Amino acid sequence: MFILYAIVAGLAVGFLLRGRLDGLAATHFRLGWLAVVALAVQLLLFSPLAADRLGDAARWIYVASTGLVVIVVLANLHLSGLPIVLVGALSNLLAIVANGGSMPASPAALAATGQTIGDGPTNSVVIARPALEPLTDIYAMPAWLPLANIFSVGDVVIAIGIAWAVAAAMRRRA
Repeated sequence: MFILYAIVAGLAVGFLLRGRLDGLAATHFRLGWLAVVALAVQLLLFSPLAADRLGDAARWIYVASTGLVVIVVLANLHLSGLPIVLVGALSNLLAIVANGGSMPASPAALAATGQTIGDGPTNSVVIARPALEPLTDIYAMPAWLPLANIFSVGDVVIAIGIAWAVAAAMRRRA
């Protein structure tokens, strides 16, 4: 959900800089279909449909789908902002792989948003001493925000890159 805020911010900045939606619409995004597949896999993985059926395999399917996202970003490095997205995506992938295929979540960050692990399917786990802890989900959006969630430094970097990419694309002339 953090990405939705980045898109809105990118649109706002794009309009402030006199950008237009037709520039964004004219952007050629390579392997977009693969990004949709990766998102669909993750939505399915963290839904009640797959939560109990896949067991440990779900963690490695999650790693693979996150890897697909990295491939899509690599294919689009020519777009402004995407090199920044790559840094964030690799940060998240590194944290996930280092922790056995799940993203560790800070109990304090979860509590700040009113969430707990076990309330439903999630990609998060609570680990006493996670590997690469500074790269894990240790921050929380304010609970009063719609779709408040926990996030990592990688998510922040991804959001900055996405906002940049949207604003820059809006400034292109179609």
